[in-house]
Amino acid sequence: MSDTAKRLIFAMLDADRDGVITLPEYLGRVERAAAASGRDPSHPLVTAATAAHREVFEQMDGNADGRVTFEEYRAWAGHDAFEESCRPALGSLFDLADLDGDGRLSRDEFTRLRAATGNSAGGAAAAFTALDVHGGGTVDRDTYLAAIHDFLTTGTSPMADAYPDSAETAAS
Repeated sequence: MSDTAKRLIFAMLDADRDGVITLPEYLGRVERAAAASGRDPSHPLVTAATAAHREVFEQMDGNADGRVTFEEYRAWAGHDAFEESCRPALGSLFDLADLDGDGRLSRDEFTRLRAATGNSAGGAAAAFTALDVHGGGTVDRDTYLAAIHDFLTTGTSPMADAYPDSAETAAS
């Protein structure tokens, strides 16, 4: 499993760049994704996404102190954690962005979701192009989740360009 990939994901989740992920910071992903898709905070999809993200945070926070360090994240992140809790949480964000509920995101929906969750617009656009394997102008849920899984577990993925592309982030 790639420490570089874990560092890039951790850096994206550590929105204030202070070296730890807090619950408000982590739940901010849901709030931003909901706002980007025009969903009210009381919408059932937002409620479900918030619950899924709370569960992930509790699992990441190995010592239950309300702060996830990179070491805690590194020890937790992997295939099993992804399948058990990340897949549902990331799927819930996908569902927030999928405005027509067809299981696919348009380029605009995809870019808004990825930008709201910490990616650059350019990286999100590159990732969309890489994931739109059939050239139909959409990315389906399974392809999206598989690409994130692959990046986390192997460090390679068509979505690699969606993560912060700073060499200093990868080296830290």
